Amino acid sequence: MRVFVAGGTGVIGRRLVPQLVARGHQVTATTTSAGKLGLLEQLGAEGIVMDGLDAVLVGEAVAAARPDAIVNQMTALSVAHAGKPNLRKPDRFFAITNRLRSEGTDHLLAAAEATGVSHVVAQSAAIFNGIREGGWVKTEEDPLEAVAAGTKAINHLEDVVVGAGGAVLRYGGLYGAGANDDQVKFVRKGMFPLVGGGTGHFSWVHVDDAASATVLAVEQKAKGVFNIVDDEPAPVSEWLPHLAECAGAKPPRRVPTWLARLLAGEMMVGMMTEGRGFSNAKAKRGLGWEPHHPSWRQGFEKELA
Repeated sequence: MRVFVAGGTGVIGRRLVPQLVARGHQVTATTTSAGKLGLLEQLGAEGIVMDGLDAVLVGEAVAAARPDAIVNQMTALSVAHAGKPNLRKPDRFFAITNRLRSEGTDHLLAAAEATGVSHVVAQSAAIFNGIREGGWVKTEEDPLEAVAAGTKAINHLEDVVVGAGGAVLRYGGLYGAGANDDQVKFVRKGMFPLVGGGTGHFSWVHVDDAASATVLAVEQKAKGVFNIVDDEPAPVSEWLPHLAECAGAKPPRRVPTWLARLLAGEMMVGMMTEGRGFSNAKAKRGLGWEPHHPSWRQGFEKELA
């Protein structure tokens, strides 16, 4: 197949492009920086510079590539695009990413329709953002928690992609291959405390497993929403001390919720005390996907050894 990967030099894109190429697909991948075209060439793709918020450029890029499928991996979460991570002001940090998930997705779908592309796969998130009521583990049938503007953008992306007959892949928290280096640095510096009882649940997925699920969704022309997470959603009180141990750091100190709310903001407190994880049963059943790293326990150990 001819596959167009929007966001080919991001954390997932860098792992996805080689997997697609290895399976015989012809890949055109985009970047916002001309300086990264060489990287895309090394990964086996034809690279193109594209601003996902420019409808004309998106249309021209897709028309030139003549793809059979489009994969939307566009985000703007690097320091160059979003500045330093700031969970006290999430709307500001995620502002461009939210526009890419809404406006950028609309541009890609318009380009797909104009050029006769029949299938689109898009990135969403299933980390700690399940609705905060009921059980700790959510399925694709459960709504996402309304967290600032980010959920509005994700809901828009999911609605329009599914409405167009495409697939939405809700990736868990990514680790491996540079995916969570900043987080590990904070843990090693003792700047990632355990808030309250650490009862909030997270779901993780190794970046290579996220990429392999994406390949399956492309090849199978999958439709609908899939949680791409490992087998073990877990509370922060379990995974954070383990991550610290694997990273050679001291055990995380515990901070009361009232103090964390003052220092880090409501988003941090909510995700660490009330977050909900996700089930991968549908992805296993519907895509035939099996994560190579079934648990963050062994995954963290391997990546940080």
